[in-house]
Amino acid sequence: MHPLYLQDFYLKEFNATVMEADGKLVTLDNTAFYPGGGGQPCDTGTIRKGNETFSVFSVRKESGQIVHELDRELSSGDKVHCNIDWQRRYALMRMHTAAHVFSAIIHGDTGALVTGNQLGAEESRMDFALERFEREKIGEWARKANEAMAKSMEVRHYFLPREEALKMEGMVKLANALPPNVTELHVVEIGGIDREADGGTHVANTREIGTLEVTRIESKGKNNRRIYFKIPLL
Repeated sequence: MHPLYLQDFYLKEFNATVMEADGKLVTLDNTAFYPGGGGQPCDTGTIRKGNETFSVFSVRKESGQIVHELDRELSSGDKVHCNIDWQRRYALMRMHTAAHVFSAIIHGDTGALVTGNQLGAEESRMDFALERFEREKIGEWARKANEAMAKSMEVRHYFLPREEALKMEGMVKLANALPPNVTELHVVEIGGIDREADGGTHVANTREIGTLEVTRIESKGKNNRRIYFKIPLL
């Protein structure tokens, strides 16, 4: 079964059972907490057992399991109700979808792959394998991204077997390829502008994003360009 965060990006709360507890580290029978990865930070939030509320500080993948780090200890078998910090998650979803559109515009114009990225709720960055560093071109790419997002493009997501997915053009835009042990890929498709394998969370329509603004640009070596950007806070 796929994690809840990949079944429904908008799931804000859910019930679960603690499967394993090791001090303040717990695994649940299912979770909507995103464990981080691909440049998207992990979710935070709370877990409630009866009248007690536990803070979820960090979530990560360990040995194929999603581990939640709490402020206090729970016990195996505990029945709990979980809440995502939705304001933070939604900000990251909007950033993530905006990053896909922006990178698709740059990739379409230059063929450049993404060599690194880090999403944030207030500002994000993406690194591209670009030899030339033209500031006016970056402004043009941002304008084109905003024009595309203003068209209210639907964002679809689904699963495909790895072999089938990798036959599709442009499925992997990251310079470092997907791990070979991943047999099924989660695909995110944004209108007719972008389709790629991705394990994070996204908005349902680009109209939810707003306007992307490039905030600063850095050269990070001979063929690596770093672009910082932000979108409006809600």
